[in-house]
Amino acid sequence: MKLLYWLDDWLSHSRSQQQAELPMSGGDLLGDVYVKYQFVDVDKPLLFTFSPAGTDIKEHDLHEDFAPWGYRLAQKQDVNIISFQHLGKSNWFRNRNLIFFLEQLSTLLTPFTYRLGYGLSRGGFAIGAFANLLQLDQVLLFHPVSTKNQEKAPWDTRSSTEIAQQFDWTGDYHDLDLGKAKGYIIYDPTNNIDRLHAKRYPELTHLRVFGMGHGTHATYLNKFGFYKQVAIDFIRHQKIDIAQFRQQTRTLRFKEDYYRCLNKANANSEHRLGLLSTAHNILAAEKEEHVQEHQAQIDVQPLIDIALKHQDEHPKDAIQLLEMAQLLVPDDPLVEHKLRQLS
Repeated sequence: MKLLYWLDDWLSHSRSQQQAELPMSGGDLLGDVYVKYQFVDVDKPLLFTFSPAGTDIKEHDLHEDFAPWGYRLAQKQDVNIISFQHLGKSNWFRNRNLIFFLEQLSTLLTPFTYRLGYGLSRGGFAIGAFANLLQLDQVLLFHPVSTKNQEKAPWDTRSSTEIAQQFDWTGDYHDLDLGKAKGYIIYDPTNNIDRLHAKRYPELTHLRVFGMGHGTHATYLNKFGFYKQVAIDFIRHQKIDIAQFRQQTRTLRFKEDYYRCLNKANANSEHRLGLLSTAHNILAAEKEEHVQEHQAQIDVQPLIDIALKHQDEHPKDAIQLLEMAQLLVPDDPLVEHKLRQLS
């Protein structure tokens, strides 16, 4: 536990000396959890991340350049980071070595006066469970899981709940304990289990995204950088611009995956399915109008110029550029002509 020894010695120095010893980075193996850390500036926020399900890492996957979930994102935002990566599939951060480490760590972080936590699903559980211990100020949680204690959450009937019963869900840090922490919880209210977990976080600002589903790989949200951009805003500003967030989520209405998720979530309600169908048809027309309006403003000439410049040396690349231009302006005669020539 090199970090604990380093922090204990570092605390004995003046604040100016502490700053002079940064940056500092390293990693430790804590039983079935790997922790990686980097301290860059004592006056900047300290971010904690815990990995979500779906990041099935084993000990032999660890190497010097390995980065736990969320670590690289924090580096790019130039904040201090302590990032925990669970090893194996069924791991809920219940290992006693980890808990002992966190209890010791919590007493050695006094120079860092502002602390953040960020996690999805299983990682969000850990943020909520250890928030008070780590004295977090702000947290950002996606796809909430508050506990796997079946007495406290009997409605959580996911298969992961049954598997998780191999761990102790009555001992320390088995349930949410936010302490003074405020922040945001983002979830899909049509996902009943997520909605009930979210209700257990009344201290947080609830941001609902209909059709978002649950999981690390909600593909269309991940594809369009939804998680990443929200997290960046949170890390940079320690808050989320709610108006901008809602504008981002409105664009989901133009994505077919959005309606597929909603239809699946409401499969047992003919009334809701009828409303969704009506909304989908209205928005399909709105989308077509939106696309036509913006196509009139699109200038594809730079794409055409590059394609023409490289058509002899790289004809396949030129065709791809022209096909992209054709998608943007389907009726442009020059694009159509050049495509016929090259094809």
